[in-house]
Amino acid sequence: MSEPLTPEEEHTCLKLARQALEHYFKTGDPLRSPVKSGILKDKRGAFVTLTVDGDLRGCVGYPLPVKPLDDTIIEMAVAAASQDTRFEPLEAKELARLKIEISVLGLPESVSDPRQVEVGRHGIIVSKGFYRGLLLPQVPVEHGWDRETFLSHGCLKAGLPREEWKRGAQIEVFTAQVFSE
Repeated sequence: MSEPLTPEEEHTCLKLARQALEHYFKTGDPLRSPVKSGILKDKRGAFVTLTVDGDLRGCVGYPLPVKPLDDTIIEMAVAAASQDTRFEPLEAKELARLKIEISVLGLPESVSDPRQVEVGRHGIIVSKGFYRGLLLPQVPVEHGWDRETFLSHGCLKAGLPREEWKRGAQIEVFTAQVFSE
């Protein structure tokens, strides 16, 4: 993983995500990042997870470092609120009850043996052909899953049969720095 964010940088990321959502609901336009330099201008993969009253309302991100972290967080906060097809779009009235969690990702690495997947440390990307599914490292911990259950859910997320991880699906692992409001 790249250099970890400091507590101050984590706070800045969370503030950016909230400002992006407030700006989007007021204007319909994306927020322009006020960040001019520093680690938040490094390209990093990241996911923004939104919950309202403890219920998941959206989780969207870039698994790879395609944009500067500040721009990724701004874009993914709005995408999680408005484009996660599993949920109805977030409404402005929900902002007061909204909790934001950000996962800043390390680069994915292929594993040759599923036993290399460490629950609580690794997120996974399961892929085969055109199918691909990603689960963040905190997901199996939140659900009390063991490694096999985690891998099975990675397959399901990819649209593959649950046991496909035993039959040649590619498994990649990554770490994440996870923080929330």
